[in-house]
Amino acid sequence: MTRATIAYDNFSITPIYAFSDNYIWCLHDNEKAWVVDPGDHEVVEAFLKQNNLSLEGILITHHHWDHTNGIKSLTEDRDIPVYGPEHAKVPAISHLMNEGDEVTLFGTSFNVLEVPGHTLDHIAYAANKVASSDNNAMSNILFCGDTLFSAGCGRLFEGSPEQMHTSMQKLSALEEDTLVFCTHEYTESNLKFAQAVEPQNSDITNELRRVQSLNVSIQPSLPSSIAKEKAINPFLRTHLPSVKKQAAEAMSLEADKLDEIECFAAVRRWKDSF
Repeated sequence: MTRATIAYDNFSITPIYAFSDNYIWCLHDNEKAWVVDPGDHEVVEAFLKQNNLSLEGILITHHHWDHTNGIKSLTEDRDIPVYGPEHAKVPAISHLMNEGDEVTLFGTSFNVLEVPGHTLDHIAYAANKVASSDNNAMSNILFCGDTLFSAGCGRLFEGSPEQMHTSMQKLSALEEDTLVFCTHEYTESNLKFAQAVEPQNSDITNELRRVQSLNVSIQPSLPSSIAKEKAINPFLRTHLPSVKKQAAEAMSLEADKLDEIECFAAVRRWKDSF
């Protein structure tokens, strides 16, 4: 398979590399598979063939092309369900999902969370207490699309800073051992920005050193965890006076007049031009 595969009792999760930096996450056992956000059908088909897997269904987090373009080809000769946000306006979605809905994969229930900001239709899928076959521990799983990245968050293409801040807070409230499966390999560049926001943060420095030591084409920087993101992600740390101070200086604002959402908006604008 690959060194990046994470094994659980009933299934494994493997990233399928797509385009220049996308991850299509594949949940699979020895026979069946589901994929999350298949923007490229060719790499999915190649993975399925290589591992002798039958595609059973698709999860979609939002409507952007690099997360949905593979659906048509993957469903052309397969009668399989496609789960996605109700307001995504993607005709291929057969099961429209809203906050609190569930989808069960390999005996594991994934709860839907609405997390608008990057897009207005964005959702995430979260599963609790999944047994890991690696160390017999229980962990939680989050497929968060382009809302939460390691050390970052998605650009605000449709939503407001307040919406994205609320979505990020919703995700950060998940249990700290939750593994975060983002859909882009942006970690190194995000950490370089995070260092500019918090130059004295040793957690950021150590994580950047770890990521720079990886060959991400073999071993991705992901998944992250909620605990790690609370320590290194500037978009989850906008309540800190030090972050407000740096953001205010970078964007020519007055730190003492910034509330948490205004600080979040300033950090996002700073990152957009970083």
